[in-house]
Amino acid sequence: MQFTLKVNGRAHTVDVDADTPLLWVLRDEIDLKGAKFGCGAGLCGACTVHLNGAPVRSCSLPVSSVGNAAVTTIEGIGDTPVGARLQKAWLDVDVVQCGYCQAGQIMSAAALLTQTPAPSDDDIVSAMNGNICRCGTYLRIHEAIKRAAIKPNLGSATTKQRT
Repeated sequence: MQFTLKVNGRAHTVDVDADTPLLWVLRDEIDLKGAKFGCGAGLCGACTVHLNGAPVRSCSLPVSSVGNAAVTTIEGIGDTPVGARLQKAWLDVDVVQCGYCQAGQIMSAAALLTQTPAPSDDDIVSAMNGNICRCGTYLRIHEAIKRAAIKPNLGSATTKQRT
């Protein structure tokens, strides 16, 4: 069956079974290898992509469910302001160890920062819950998200002097 998907701003027509997981369409048909297969049940987060800006587990999402929604992958997230800030913060904090989970981690973090530009620590923990990192870089991931967040405006740092 043919499906036309909008992925990272470009249309791609693929001929696959309707129940083929989006992950395999992205990796095998469109040749975008960033999203990874981890558990196959949508539990680990390695396959996370955005569907109209919302994080979804592509390993358990049939391609037939995508419809006209815009798909954004790790290969396209850096073109957004939030994604660019996150990728820079990831490098600045030296988050990556083995790197396998990092695409999914960044995609979940980007969805969080898009919805909540200045998240609390609890917001970060909640949003990232379910993204597993076997290397245990959770503290660095958390720090990178905090660095990429928009700092709340606390007013001007300068004061006027009276003359």
